[in-house]
Amino acid sequence: MIRSDLKHPVNADQQERTLLKGVFSVRKGKTQLHKWAERQVILCGTCLIVASVKDSLTGKMHILPLVGGKVEEVKRRQHCLMFSSAGSQAQTYFVNFDTLADFQRWHRQASKVVSQTVSMVDLSCYSLEAVPEYLFYSQDITHLNLRHNFMSLQGPGGLLNLPRFSQLKSLNLSHNRLGVFPECVCEILTLTELNLSCNNLHTVPVQIGNLQSLQTLSLDGNHLSSLPEELGGLSQLNCLGLSFNNFSHIPAVLERLSAVDKLAMAGNRVESLELCTLARMSHLKNIDLRLNGLRWVKSESLEAVSQVTQLDLRDNCLDSLDLSSICNLETLQCQRNQLGTLTLSGFTLRMLHASSNRLTTVNIYPVPNQLTHMELSQNLLEYLPDWVCDCRKIEMLDVTHNLLSELPSRLLNSLSLRKLLAGNNRLQRVPDLLDHVPLEALDLQHNKLTELPESLFYKALNLKYLNVSANTLESIPPSSQSEESLSTLQELYLTGNSLNENCVLVAKLELLEELNLSGNKLKTIPSTVSSCKRLHTLIAHSNHINVFPEILSLPEIKLVDLSCNELTEIQLPDSLPATLQELDLTGNSSLMLEHKTLNLFSHITTLKLDQKSTTTAGDSLSASTPWNHGYSEMSGQRNKLCVSVLTVDRFGDGVEACYGIFDGDRNEEVPRLLQCTMGDVLCEELQHSSIDSVYMCNTFLTSHRKLGMAGQKLGASALLCYIHHEPSDPGGHLSLTVANVGTCQAVLCRDGRPVALSKVYSLENCTEEMERVKVSKAIITEDNKVSGVTCCSRLLGCSYLSPWVLPKPWVHTEPLCSQDEFLILGNRALFERVSYQEAVCTVQAVRDPRAAAKKLCSLAQSYGCKDNIGAVVVSLHIGEDSCTCEPPVSTAEPRGPPPAPVPVSVTPGPADPATLSSSSGGVSEFNSETSASEVGSEAGSTASDEHQSSGPTSRPERRCSLHPATTLCGIMVPGSGGAGTHPGLFQRQPSCATFSSNQSDNGLDSDDEAPLEGVISNGSKLEVEVDIHCCAFQLRSGAPESPKDLDLEKRGSDYPNGKMRRQNSVVVSATNGCLLAVCGREITDLKKSPSTSSLFGKKLSNGSVVAPEDSHNLIEVALEAPKKKSGYFTAPAQQDPEDQLIVPPSLEQEVREQLRGQKSRGGPGPSS
Repeated sequence: MIRSDLKHPVNADQQERTLLKGVFSVRKGKTQLHKWAERQVILCGTCLIVASVKDSLTGKMHILPLVGGKVEEVKRRQHCLMFSSAGSQAQTYFVNFDTLADFQRWHRQASKVVSQTVSMVDLSCYSLEAVPEYLFYSQDITHLNLRHNFMSLQGPGGLLNLPRFSQLKSLNLSHNRLGVFPECVCEILTLTELNLSCNNLHTVPVQIGNLQSLQTLSLDGNHLSSLPEELGGLSQLNCLGLSFNNFSHIPAVLERLSAVDKLAMAGNRVESLELCTLARMSHLKNIDLRLNGLRWVKSESLEAVSQVTQLDLRDNCLDSLDLSSICNLETLQCQRNQLGTLTLSGFTLRMLHASSNRLTTVNIYPVPNQLTHMELSQNLLEYLPDWVCDCRKIEMLDVTHNLLSELPSRLLNSLSLRKLLAGNNRLQRVPDLLDHVPLEALDLQHNKLTELPESLFYKALNLKYLNVSANTLESIPPSSQSEESLSTLQELYLTGNSLNENCVLVAKLELLEELNLSGNKLKTIPSTVSSCKRLHTLIAHSNHINVFPEILSLPEIKLVDLSCNELTEIQLPDSLPATLQELDLTGNSSLMLEHKTLNLFSHITTLKLDQKSTTTAGDSLSASTPWNHGYSEMSGQRNKLCVSVLTVDRFGDGVEACYGIFDGDRNEEVPRLLQCTMGDVLCEELQHSSIDSVYMCNTFLTSHRKLGMAGQKLGASALLCYIHHEPSDPGGHLSLTVANVGTCQAVLCRDGRPVALSKVYSLENCTEEMERVKVSKAIITEDNKVSGVTCCSRLLGCSYLSPWVLPKPWVHTEPLCSQDEFLILGNRALFERVSYQEAVCTVQAVRDPRAAAKKLCSLAQSYGCKDNIGAVVVSLHIGEDSCTCEPPVSTAEPRGPPPAPVPVSVTPGPADPATLSSSSGGVSEFNSETSASEVGSEAGSTASDEHQSSGPTSRPERRCSLHPATTLCGIMVPGSGGAGTHPGLFQRQPSCATFSSNQSDNGLDSDDEAPLEGVISNGSKLEVEVDIHCCAFQLRSGAPESPKDLDLEKRGSDYPNGKMRRQNSVVVSATNGCLLAVCGREITDLKKSPSTSSLFGKKLSNGSVVAPEDSHNLIEVALEAPKKKSGYFTAPAQQDPEDQLIVPPSLEQEVREQLRGQKSRGGPGPSS
């Protein structure tokens, strides 16, 4: 009766219906023949589910319907309940609970289920092949939901038995892969609703005419091309779904279905539409013909089509459209066609959506006096038609991304217009306001404006949002003609203009909440800002400000961004407002902060400052790479950050790098997991193949699988960039391999011009992907989302949307040359607002990659983006002879997964010659909340379930004059040239390069995470990252120091899977997120650190002990990995870190003897 298929993910609907669950002692049946056994028991919906395997739902599931059954207390056994189903063949389960609380909770909840009537039964998403037999004994069932199962026709509970439900009114059999229409349902004469969507049906039988009571019939997502004439006899049918089938024309049988008022035929193959056909179907009012490849809409007669009021023609191939014969049309949607002309009747027109076409004009007659919303963005309009100014009720007009050079004065003075979007045009002036107008939102960004109307603020008293970014404004008009201002302006964006400190600015705008002045010529912030008592956000980066403004006295201030200015000192009040959450002072090279000032900033959630640090050996090593990076993440107006980045300046052994960006849209879990694992997976896949399409595709597919349970329902766009030498020419030129799914994008600046390297996999932007999804019979909802979930056709995660949403990436390799200046990685929100060319020009003007990344995100926010934004900028310094790497003489080990970061707080003492620092070096972020890098340490390495290969495809070590020293995880190997940190090795989230906004407290929802204690605000406590993936170490120095070391190296098989290796007096052990390395020169200084000295001689969670007397040979640079057990962390592919061993040198011989003894007895060795 039950079908168990491990390849099919657990559906989210089933999880949401779970009421109670736990592992209890269970016995089946009333007799004593069955034994008690511990099983997982779930009360889900109206059923009791008993798994056949403890702690798992992977085996056979026993489903007991409880509606109409019994739940009774068993008197002779403590805390025991008896569950029985209804019917003559009822089954019984006894469940013994551990505590009285569990017993009472289950008894109370199950009693509610039992007392329900048997009218509605929901068995969707249970992998059923048949209906449970005992359901047929209940004659009161009226609604039966069998969606998302594997129902069969034959068998005791097959579909052939459904007519036994004599009172059934609603039957849902969608997503069951039936292949044929089940004719047996035509015998259930009481049916009023039947759903057979997504079942690979090719025909509908003539017996459908028997269902005279049928009112709703859903046949979407099948392969139908015709309908039987008998369907026309269903006089009560009022809703018919035919979307995403193979119809080439509108079925003639619809003329007889007089009760149907909506034609739902999106996603078919209707290439031409005869309006006279619609005229004959006088009952149809709403026509949906999206995604049909429609090329012509013909009107061969003068007959008016009077009944149609709503028409949806989006995403077709129309080049002209004349609908003047549809005289009562109220709403038209024709976005994303190729329209050059559009002609409509204006008698009843209320809403017009015609963006993303090629329109040069729109003809509507008569004047549409009922029109309220009109969207004409992304067209070729050079002027607005005269009739637009005559519309009496127009409230919203969107004409962004056109070729307009002026706006009619009558339009701006309209007494009905509330929202005008006219950005990205060629406007040189805005007409004066003659009288008070009701305008509430005005967007004029990206034009050529030099001034604004003098009367703007005191004639548009309702104006709450004004965006005039990216113009050439030199002044702002006064907010009032008198001492009192009635303006209600709340958001003012002035980014990228030519404003200086002499401009009249925000005087008397008392309701102003957000002010953006970035990218101007200001030397000071006007003092009038201090009168804006409701101001909570002030962004003024990239100016010439040398005096800290008096804004910290504002009672509601939350975010202040004064980065990239010329500040030298800060004068603060005695106390700071408790509301201040973020202060960004990076990029002020001359700024010096006193200890007292830092103490005042100690309560701020995020304080960003330049870190003044001396140059260490590690810094010079990092500088030797021909690239460096910076990144920025901003959460916008959302309370969590769903964007993560991966930045590794030194990836693997040679001159290589890896960068990535991951956008989860509405979820933060999947991007963080990809950030923590994808570099590891790429490094391992490089061992198996040197072909770009192979190792990149395998990296994405493996990462997709490693998402585990988190990837069933959630997903993310991902982009990965790998800079490397070609395997065939290790000493030759560098290449850049890019792979992506979803909407994250990469742009290369080559000789000042943008070169797109990625492909956007969204339904609106990729016609071939849209066609693929249509062919696979996915349901694309009206908001252009697959099953209403995502607009992307390729993602990592969202497994339950397969095969419509796939994890297969686009892969492209681009040879790099000396003309390549930098690389930009960004998510959808960034490139929706900032064009490729503008992004390139912005980075060219800033040059510093960290400041450039932040400016890109700030620009997107200034242009109206409210969503999460992420950007990575990689500055390239590729010369003709930038690297002279040669293959080594000796054979190198295969490259393993790259090391992962673990943040460690290190307090440098006065005698420390160098301070440990992050790789990206000049900026330090003091943050009292968990950083994204700590999330990386929580996840740990997840590439351990793939076995390494040392075959011929393994890449050899490459060394050159740029990187001669051999390093180990940021610690120089003895004899390799001195001590120092190696800041470039696989640092996914170096805190020194973190730019986030209030917006961005490291992606953590402020409602979910409590601040952490112990943040020292004077800069003496730094967060550094240390790499722990021992498999990535390549130790190539001299021979082992002792025969014992050599013997241990030869006996690597004594330790399962090679988890422990000893080479060159270095012991590396993968242990629960810890790194142990014998490296005597560095141990003395590290033991002085209070953050690490307490770890020596400590008993670890797996039971092994590091002896105190041997601790002088050990460096432990990471705390034990957290025991997080939810979502991804319970994926079966992961190894349990507590199963791994740490073996101190003094115990090696004893452990080896124990292993030999266990093997001789046939017992298992220690697991790894």
